[in-house]
Amino acid sequence: MRLLAAIATGLALLGAASAPPTPPPGPSPAPSAVTWGVAPSSPDGPNGRPAFTYKLDPGATLTDYVAVTNHSTHPLTLNLYASDAFTTENGGFDLLAGGQQPTDVGSWVRFTQRSVTVPSTSRLNIPFTLAVPDNATPGDHAGGVVASLATTAADGQGNQVAVDHRVGARIYLRVTGELRPALTVENLRVRHTGSLNPLVGGTLIATVTVRNTGNVRLTGLPALEVAGPLGLGRRSVEAADLPEILPGGEVTTTVRMTGVPPLFRLTARLTVTPAAVGDQVLDPPPRGDTTRATVWAVPWLQLALLIPIGLAGWLLIVARRRRLRVIAQALATAREQGRLEASRTTPQDAANNGAAQEPHETTPSRRLGSEQ
Repeated sequence: MRLLAAIATGLALLGAASAPPTPPPGPSPAPSAVTWGVAPSSPDGPNGRPAFTYKLDPGATLTDYVAVTNHSTHPLTLNLYASDAFTTENGGFDLLAGGQQPTDVGSWVRFTQRSVTVPSTSRLNIPFTLAVPDNATPGDHAGGVVASLATTAADGQGNQVAVDHRVGARIYLRVTGELRPALTVENLRVRHTGSLNPLVGGTLIATVTVRNTGNVRLTGLPALEVAGPLGLGRRSVEAADLPEILPGGEVTTTVRMTGVPPLFRLTARLTVTPAAVGDQVLDPPPRGDTTRATVWAVPWLQLALLIPIGLAGWLLIVARRRRLRVIAQALATAREQGRLEASRTTPQDAANNGAAQEPHETTPSRRLGSEQ
């Protein structure tokens, strides 16, 4: 069963999971009728610590206490154990299922008793020992202390199955040595969706996997930059901080950018800069990691609007060229007819035509003679 919120708060009642190897004997009350809490403690009771946080050398050993509180009106028999933590795909903190054997910090914790019975509305402060192996690797090791209630329930086919309801508190152990904080970004997938409004850009969604390849638990600051060919329309946006990523863990995150113009071919560059969790200090600050991907962003709507406009313009050009051809053909025909008529005229006809066209004048002398 995954602890999720129960590990964070130390007080919850969770769903079923595979039962641990040694469930407590005897019947247990129905989980829906009981609640219990788990918290870091001292021999005298909880001391306000949000988690079991340690910094130890390889080979070191310490004794600490966990408070198990029964908030119910009848006794509870609970199983105590520790397990290793991992980061879920969406960035949650979780522990291995009860049936899985821990191999890291969960295997370094020892209880003097694996099963305890807590009286009604009471609390027990239970000691445990944490022994760091001599060959423990430097860096952060995460896990949790769990108090579980083993019961049985019917599955969908009516079969009785063992279930494990768990409540826990986190363990954060830093083993001294060289720290190597590092995040790696990989498997970037980009999708562009156009807008119905041709005057605004579309939405670009980038999904990436961020892996903690160092030995320190980290968060990260994602930043996305998008540009078209030759850097046209370059834009950038910063996303929300990533959740805590344990060493060896990974999360998948999504960054959205709106108003991205469809410039046919877009290049997306996503950078994640590692950042410390809580009050940790990373000195020197680790460098970010970057990955790139390209995506087609064809402006289909804009093209659909331009096609009728282009077609109308093409028709106007065709009609104009047709009119010019008709006019040119008419002029050519007129010139050809003029040349044909000119070629059919003889020299005598031309002379006669010239004489006929010459005006007739009566000289003054002839007019005077006729008057006489």
